[in-house]
Amino acid sequence: MAVIGLGLIGGSMALAARNSGQVAEVVAADRRQEELELGVELGVIDRGESLQQAVAGADLVVIAVPVRATREVLAQIRPYLEPGALLTDVGSTKSSFVEAVTEVFGTLPATVIPGHPIAGSEKNGVAAANAQLFADHKVILTPAGNTDQALLARLTALWQAFGATVLTMTVSHHDEVLAATSHLPHLIAFSLVDTLAGENQNMEIFRYAAGGFRDFTRIAASDPVMWHDIFLSNREAVLRVIDHFTEDLELLRQAIDHQDGATLLRVFSRARAARNHFTKMLSGQAYVTDMSQKPVRFRLQPGGSITGDIRVPGDKSISHRSIMLGALADGITEVQGFLEGEDSLATLQAFRDMGVTIEGPDNGQVRIYGVGIDGLQAPRGPLYLGNSGTAMRLFAGLLAAQTFDSELTGDASLSKRPMGRVADPLRAMGAVIDTAEGGRPPLKIRGGCKLAGIHYDMPVASAQVKSCLLLAGLYAEGMTSVTEPAPTRDHTERMLTGFGYHVHRDGATASVVGGGRLAGGKIDVPADISSAAFFLVAASIAPDSDLTLRHVGMNPTRTGVINILRLMGADIEVLNEREIGGEPVADLRVRSASLKGIDIPEDQVPLAIDEFPVLFIAATFAEGRTVLRGAEELRVKESDRIQVMADGLAAVGVETTVTPDGIIIDGGQAMAGGLVDSHGDHRIAMSFAVASLRASGPIEVTDCANVATSFPGFVELASSSGIRISAEEG
Repeated sequence: MAVIGLGLIGGSMALAARNSGQVAEVVAADRRQEELELGVELGVIDRGESLQQAVAGADLVVIAVPVRATREVLAQIRPYLEPGALLTDVGSTKSSFVEAVTEVFGTLPATVIPGHPIAGSEKNGVAAANAQLFADHKVILTPAGNTDQALLARLTALWQAFGATVLTMTVSHHDEVLAATSHLPHLIAFSLVDTLAGENQNMEIFRYAAGGFRDFTRIAASDPVMWHDIFLSNREAVLRVIDHFTEDLELLRQAIDHQDGATLLRVFSRARAARNHFTKMLSGQAYVTDMSQKPVRFRLQPGGSITGDIRVPGDKSISHRSIMLGALADGITEVQGFLEGEDSLATLQAFRDMGVTIEGPDNGQVRIYGVGIDGLQAPRGPLYLGNSGTAMRLFAGLLAAQTFDSELTGDASLSKRPMGRVADPLRAMGAVIDTAEGGRPPLKIRGGCKLAGIHYDMPVASAQVKSCLLLAGLYAEGMTSVTEPAPTRDHTERMLTGFGYHVHRDGATASVVGGGRLAGGKIDVPADISSAAFFLVAASIAPDSDLTLRHVGMNPTRTGVINILRLMGADIEVLNEREIGGEPVADLRVRSASLKGIDIPEDQVPLAIDEFPVLFIAATFAEGRTVLRGAEELRVKESDRIQVMADGLAAVGVETTVTPDGIIIDGGQAMAGGLVDSHGDHRIAMSFAVASLRASGPIEVTDCANVATSFPGFVELASSSGIRISAEEG
């Protein structure tokens, strides 16, 4: 391995390579002979040589010189590079490196892979070399379409050996992202310190500067030559982000000048939320989404009983809709019991990105300053909705008639889910929506389209499709009506009514007429029955269990899980029934019971569509056969829930028969321990946590990070109730 340039990054990479055992020898070249000698003395490198000698024979060459010196170095080493040698760099701008390589080589060879470690220090030189500099940091590689994949895998493995997380993106996107997140902050820090240093009272200013000032301006101590090169090399991207920032800064200046507190509050609350959820803010690109989640696995010990008096988090469906309708309402909407899971927070953030001022969430409390039905503003970029299919389908309806273009994106799991069943009827209303291959995200929605009301007979019962079209109907000319083949959740209809918007219901058909207004108010979000379902099954199957669940939403379109469990013989008592904000709620007491297998009535399937993974666990421990039919929608959820559950059950020794629209489970089979892949589906992961109560050995469930999307605090609540669970990262 040859390292050209023994600054902080080059020296740290050389030392990390030596310590990793991944390379046979580390040779360095540097214009400063004393740095090479010190590098050998400190054990950072094996030997120092001239450029020609360092490169000759090396199968990996790392360019670690100032950005504007790259072309000259490349021209000097080109004659001595070994055929097939991997050439990479560590610079902060990638376009300039690719341009320099192309100028020198006449093309971008397949053996060249630009790189950028997101790590650094105010110190410099080989004496500052730190083998741990890259540990728990990101390294961005920007391979081209012709990149040698074997070399890419090798370079990735090397960085991973240094403790780094390796991400990939295009060259142009890298430079745009870094201009906003690194280059602009450095420029502001340099400028602010320079400005204040020129003030008459500069000594007083710096003497009394608080910690925040010192933290922010710390980066002004960075190498001026390096940043001079970076700004000039990434000129276009930096200028764009400077212009954008300058415009926004002028808006804040005007708000202060005119005592415009509403604008200040909107910007500050949006910025606070963006900071708290920074990893979700760049439209779902790998650079940010991969930063947000480390792999999580559940480790579960067998046995236990379920006891206690608990309240599960707020209903996700109602939380989504409370933000959506509150944002579109006139006046202020106050929400209690809001689910602070990633899906709901993604919805909240999307409305902030469209100019809605939202305070919170703070222990489930949210205050929304509605902008009115026609008050949304164009977002600056794509709206990232994480793992939430509900949010994407409902947003498609809301955005189809806005005056501005919009784009909806999500994580890797959401990007595989079909969106044609909302895009197609929206197109029939006059919307212009482009999707990726197979009708999958991202959804690109053209602004300025006039929608006309339609009648739509849903081929498959889906509350999300129904809600999408009703929300689009708020903006459409005339009446929009949707007929469902079987009852589905009616949270949207109930909440629209609560916001003062008339919804006409006639049997299986719901209708709205466009052109109305919504009025803000108060919403109390009940506990999510889908989250309660895990504990209903857990207490039913585990011996000596007695559990009370408080304030559970009992919407009749959602109680299929209770109906099915009762048909199976579960001991579930409904207590303290009441209605809050148009939604029925109750407390539930559930005790151990001997369950029996049943043919699940097809009219109950839409009423329990999200709860079937854990109902499969109940069926496993029931006496006799359980048969599910008419549940083909389960195949297009966060995963193919029928097949993934069947595979998971097989992994712990339980045989099932999968059918195109359901599954057959013969109860009474012994469940062993084993390794279960949840495929990133939160409900699969939590279902096997419940299964551990009756397993004969430990169960390990992988890919569980998405549990936070619907049930924050699940591990803690499950553990306190009696499930022997622990979660581990990595």
